[in-house]
Amino acid sequence: MTLKFHWFLPTYGDSRNLVGGGHGNPTTSTGADRPATIGYLSQVARAAERLGFEAALTPTGAWCEDAWLTTAMLARESERLKFLVAFRPGVISPTLAAQMAATFQRHSEGRLILNVVTGGEDHEQRAFGDFLGKEERYERTGEFLEIVRGLWQGGKVSLKGRHLQVEDAELARVPDPVPEIYFGGSSPIAGKISARHADVYLTWGEPPAQVAEKIAWIREEYRAVGRTPRFGIRLHVISRDTSEAAWTQARFLLDALDPALIAKVQAGLSRSASEGQKRMLALHGGSTANLEVSPNLWAGFGLVRGGAGTALVGSHAEVADRIAEYHALGIDEFVLSGHPHLEEAYWFGEGVLPILEDRGLWKHPGREPSASAPTGVPFAGPAR
Repeated sequence: MTLKFHWFLPTYGDSRNLVGGGHGNPTTSTGADRPATIGYLSQVARAAERLGFEAALTPTGAWCEDAWLTTAMLARESERLKFLVAFRPGVISPTLAAQMAATFQRHSEGRLILNVVTGGEDHEQRAFGDFLGKEERYERTGEFLEIVRGLWQGGKVSLKGRHLQVEDAELARVPDPVPEIYFGGSSPIAGKISARHADVYLTWGEPPAQVAEKIAWIREEYRAVGRTPRFGIRLHVISRDTSEAAWTQARFLLDALDPALIAKVQAGLSRSASEGQKRMLALHGGSTANLEVSPNLWAGFGLVRGGAGTALVGSHAEVADRIAEYHALGIDEFVLSGHPHLEEAYWFGEGVLPILEDRGLWKHPGREPSASAPTGVPFAGPAR
């Protein structure tokens, strides 16, 4: 299978330094942010589209702009790029979500993908009026997706679940194509919900051995319900012409972090109920020492950022090697990001993607096939 690469839209602002936030933490920065304006995000989206990224993930939470509204605006600023919109089932009606997805799909001409986020932070969920516990939130997510998928199939849907209830729900127009659903989670119930409803299982960037264990677990969950999963991984990236240049950039980002800021963010993340977040924290333990947790896998981002906290760091060839290693385990999709997002998209897109293309692992999704006949140079006269 040809690999797919997705980029990221920093709807909380961007910077040449690390910008934190996520998972219940306020957005923090160690430098001057680039505001998350439609103008700047359009630059990032257009660059990702030109370079060959399939889609762009947009986060969800109180720490960033709303994903639905932002991507709806950006759809007019791009032509091919899809939008991987993250949203939380607990704060929106399933019928309304199904309708919004259908509308988005119609007006964007099929460029919507959905990243369903159950929500792992009790205190942040309560801020949105959601007072369910973690297990109950996953149960509700399952009911939510059952309703949404039923509506997308057409006809009326009625469901009386433990957490959600709809009666004779129906869409005037179903989405075409039906948006794919991306879903992640490291707790046992997350695997079961994913197996029943998700098209792609997403994991954060753990070392290959841990990713292999997670893939084996998820495959068994899907096999139990007669389905076959696809796998994606969420990582940051620092790719340069040489390994030394890449690690110099990583050290620059690390040296700019205030120890007090690291301590504050880690204290906030330590109360997370998310198993995935606990696994991220265990990689570095809040310490700046020994952040290379696996060859070319650096945990520095997780010092000030919730969620995905690791980055591939190295020369373009080294980063391509690590991607090939994850692919050999079963990963076919890579959701990447880096600060600043505009420049890092170019570093990766012009440095790593051509290597993967030469290896036969990737091809540009928007590139027209080359003509078999040579192209003449205008006004150059007949070829000799």
